Amino acid sequence: MSVSASAPRAAMDSGFSGLLREWRQKRKLSQLDLALSSGVSQRHVSFLESGRANPSRNMILNLSETLDVPLRDRNDWLTAAGFAPLFRTRALDDPQMGQVMSAVRMMLTAHEPFPAIALDRAWNVRMSNRPFDLLGDLLGQDVWTRVGGAQRNLMRLLFHPAGIRPLVTNWDAVGPLLWRRALREAEALGGQEMKAVLADLAPYQDAEVLWSAANTALAPVLPFNLRIGDQAISMFAIIATLGTAQDVTADELRLETLFPADAESEALFRGLAAAAA
Repeated sequence: MSVSASAPRAAMDSGFSGLLREWRQKRKLSQLDLALSSGVSQRHVSFLESGRANPSRNMILNLSETLDVPLRDRNDWLTAAGFAPLFRTRALDDPQMGQVMSAVRMMLTAHEPFPAIALDRAWNVRMSNRPFDLLGDLLGQDVWTRVGGAQRNLMRLLFHPAGIRPLVTNWDAVGPLLWRRALREAEALGGQEMKAVLADLAPYQDAEVLWSAANTALAPVLPFNLRIGDQAISMFAIIATLGTAQDVTADELRLETLFPADAESEALFRGLAAAAA
C-alpha cells in the first residue's frame, strides 16, 4: 500500500509540478504570493503543483521569470513539461558569445591595476585580468595545482587545506561569510556543481566555521586581508552579474572585483602593474 501511494508522488516531484513547488519554496513564497506576483490565479497555481493542470509554454516562462529561476533551470522546466529548451548554452569561445566576452574583458581590463575575475556559478575562474594573475603568482605559481580540481576554483583556493587560508588574517570573520555565500548561491541558483564542491570541501572545515556560516548574515561588502611574507594586503570585494542575459553561460557569470582597502595595498597593486609592464 505504501509503495503504490508514494510512487505517484515521486513521479510528480520529478516533473514540472515538483520543480515549480521546489522553486516556490526556495523563494519562500506561498501559492497566493506567487499568484499575485505572476497574475495567475491561486487555484491554477495549485492545480499546476498537484499535476491536475498542464502548463503552457508561456505559463512556464511567466512563472519562472516571477520566481527568478536561472536560465539553465528554466530549460529543465520546459523539458519536464514536454517542451524544447529555449535558452542555449554556448561555450565562452563561441562566435555568438563574442560581444558578451568582449564586454567582460573590457570590464576586467578597466579595473586594472586591481584584481578582477569572472566566475561561473560553481566559482570556477573563467576569465581573469593581469593583476589577479600577478596576485596568484605571489601565492605560489603551483597554488591552483595544490588545491586540486580540473579548473581554477575560488572555493578550493580558499577552503582546501593546501590553499590560502593560513594567509587570511581575518579568517574567523571572512570564512563563515564566504561559506554562507556559497551555500546561499548554490541554493538560490540550483547549483549542483557548487553543491558538489562544498560537499568535497566540508570535511576539511572546522565545525565552528560551518556552524557560524549557518548563522551569519551576508554583508554587502566583503573585507579580505592577506599576509604574504612581510606584505599585508587589505582588500574588499564587490560582485556584479550580467543583466537580461539570454544565454545560460552568460546568465551564470559573476564579475568579482577586488579593491584596495588602504593606501599600502593600493601602492602594492600599482607597483606590481608597473613592474609587469
